[in-house]
Amino acid sequence: MPETMLDGHRIHVDAEGFLTDPAEWDEELADVLAAQIGLTLTDAHWKALHFLRADFAQQGETATLRRVSTLGAIPVKELFALFPGKPAKKMAYVAGLPKPHGCV
Repeated sequence: MPETMLDGHRIHVDAEGFLTDPAEWDEELADVLAAQIGLTLTDAHWKALHFLRADFAQQGETATLRRVSTLGAIPVKELFALFPGKPAKKMAYVAGLPKPHGCV
């Protein structure tokens, strides 16, 4: 698995740049990953990211957009506003988690 340095963080990534070891993630790295895709994280972003990480720890896989919306109590429209274009994929990337099943 490829290894890369990102703003002083040595991380293992897959071919698409998603972290392959969620334990390498921290909130400082999340800010760096977000900046890589043009986002500045706000409290609303953190709510989604913290839900995603906690859910991953319990379920063992990255939550779908519907799951984040339903169980995380964040409307889908808001998720699209926070993570424009492909919110599930972008949330997983910034949260240091594998791409959700079904994402292209």
